[in-house]
Amino acid sequence: MVRKEFVADEVARIMKDINKVRNVAIIAHVHHGKTTLTDSLLAKAGIISKSVAGDALYTNYEQIEKDRRMTIKSADISLAFPYNGVDHIINLIDTPGHVDFGGHVTRAMRAVDGVVLVVDPVEGIMPQTETVLRQALQERAKPVLFVNKTDRLLTELRLTQEQTMERLLKLINDINTMIRRYAPEEFREKWILKVGDGSVCFGSAYDKWAISSQIMNKYKVTFKDIFTLSEKGDLAKLQEVAPIDEATLSMIIEHLPDPSVAQPYRIPKLWHGDAETEDGKAMISVDPKAKVNMVIFGITNDPHSGEVAIGRVFSGVVKKGTELYVTGNPNLQKLQQVNIFMGPERVIVDEISAGNIAGLVGLKNVSIGDTASENNITPFELIKHYSQPVVTKAIEAKDSRDLMKLIEALRGLSKEDQTIRVELNQETGEHLVSGMGELHLEVIETKLRNEHKINITTSEPIVVYKETIEKTVKDIEGKSPNKHSRFYVNVMPLEQGVIALIESGDIKPGKPKGKAYVDDFIKGGMSRDEAKGIVDIADTNVLIDATKGVQYLDEVMELLIEGFEEAMKDGPLAREKCTGIKVLITDATIHEDPVHRGPAQIIPAMRRPIYAGMLFAGVDLLEPKQKFTINIPQEYLSDIITFVGGKRGQIVDIQQEAEQATVIAKMPVAEVIKGFSNEIRSLTAGRAIWYPEYAGYEKLPKELKDKVVREIRTRKGIPPEPPTPQQFLE
Repeated sequence: MVRKEFVADEVARIMKDINKVRNVAIIAHVHHGKTTLTDSLLAKAGIISKSVAGDALYTNYEQIEKDRRMTIKSADISLAFPYNGVDHIINLIDTPGHVDFGGHVTRAMRAVDGVVLVVDPVEGIMPQTETVLRQALQERAKPVLFVNKTDRLLTELRLTQEQTMERLLKLINDINTMIRRYAPEEFREKWILKVGDGSVCFGSAYDKWAISSQIMNKYKVTFKDIFTLSEKGDLAKLQEVAPIDEATLSMIIEHLPDPSVAQPYRIPKLWHGDAETEDGKAMISVDPKAKVNMVIFGITNDPHSGEVAIGRVFSGVVKKGTELYVTGNPNLQKLQQVNIFMGPERVIVDEISAGNIAGLVGLKNVSIGDTASENNITPFELIKHYSQPVVTKAIEAKDSRDLMKLIEALRGLSKEDQTIRVELNQETGEHLVSGMGELHLEVIETKLRNEHKINITTSEPIVVYKETIEKTVKDIEGKSPNKHSRFYVNVMPLEQGVIALIESGDIKPGKPKGKAYVDDFIKGGMSRDEAKGIVDIADTNVLIDATKGVQYLDEVMELLIEGFEEAMKDGPLAREKCTGIKVLITDATIHEDPVHRGPAQIIPAMRRPIYAGMLFAGVDLLEPKQKFTINIPQEYLSDIITFVGGKRGQIVDIQQEAEQATVIAKMPVAEVIKGFSNEIRSLTAGRAIWYPEYAGYEKLPKELKDKVVREIRTRKGIPPEPPTPQQFLE
């Protein structure tokens, strides 16, 4: 076995030549074979034996991943390869394919310049296939394609060679259609996948063979030869004339860009600072002699070193002792260690140069998406997650002595995975943990019990709702408890165009900065006067100062913002988060003495009229929906249609091919959160295969609203009867 220290030293040395570096993620729908394919690259690099590649699933190194044979978190590994007699580096990220862990894919896309898209040709383009490819293209990561499990077309579907080729060409054309739809305009044709140029491989990661145009030329082998050997089951010969490691390696090195090619077009998309500054030029040219500029895309916890930040270095050289500014922290922080990731192992090296991925020990209060730089530059674009947590569980420590341990563990888990949301229920003392789905929460529970050794109790899954309004209510008066200050607000729906811009990440939450934001809000449908008065953006809610010449308003504005944000986090109807609310402060009379306008006076004077205004307008409850792709034999089609209708679902599409049917349906999370798996298996004799994906929020039917609101309020330990507007105006 090659010593890891030796491998890491070699990797660090080769990293300095950025033309020999590739930053690559392997992406796919769940169970299409990403980790199995990764094994063959690890074997080629000498990390594992070729004999165990495909079975080892080396980058699934957490116990829970081994138990489930499923990738749950991204694994980073830097590999050294000789290619055409020259040493190369691939900084590889093996990403999850299950929709519940899609946040890991989103974050990995910030770090890489190219992706290997893995597709099972029998299942074809699945929901997560399209999602992960779209995310890669939006982050300007160039794709290549590995069609895995190609042998299934012959052995399971019994297709002829002609039918197999026809099916494979259709698959490539469908993926190229997505590339033309989602790729940046200047790359829509340049990034098209072609069998003839070697940007596509066909093979079997488990059986360790693959063919591409490069392999055909080198080994003088044809598709017909491969089909014949596959039909015979001659794996030894297949591996000899179509070695998977060579096919994949040549595709990555020949077709995916090195940092000097990728950063000139990626930096302007990911970083909105001035490209003509010293740091802007350094990042575009991948200058190792410049100051360090990097973005943090991952955080992992080490029992000995504490938090380890994982970042893509865009310029400079990071080494022990380098002092960096981190987004939101005014002071420089000194690095204690610089590491290369070798899967489960983290190896200390002297330095890591621009264009590579580095593990950093020593940064405090760092979060995923933060910018780390020597010159305190404009931060990088926020990493935008495409799904939201829709399922919640209450988690408690059985032993009160474990409470602090639980808090610390949940804090660490939510830092590692930003799609986990943790809140404390003040009434019950429970920790409310929200995730993408039941599996996501199940994994969190398993980690708390097995890794952190905390004995916990959990509630049944709870659905996360949101509160909003559709009408405008004006001139609501809010009085401070001491009656010395009064504020007048209008409460109304926020323009849908603005909501879309916030959700897409074009408009950032927090206090607006610069003048450009005004045009963004106008583009979203807001008037110029209102856009100029925006003082806070809280999620998809906006606070606007529409007053003229009110004395002392500036002095209490921070408290008014705090009151607004409190109201948006905890709506009046069911104490759920608010969305799509616009609040205008139209007038105010404020006591001249600061003693009479502290937080205890101003915050309620803002929060209460917002609540009253929303209740006067009529608060709607929004429920989360999921889109399900359900594959079934034709004979169960009518049963599934009835089943979907019984779940308050709607059929979006039905596709039929031979004896199989695919039903695409949208259903409320509340209807599928309990017992869905058992019901659908029972209905189809266990022959249904389904894949959920996040489908946004929609209005809860009126006939269900009162019942659901009362259930939520009872669960939260507050009176089941919703409040009236007058209760907030007294």
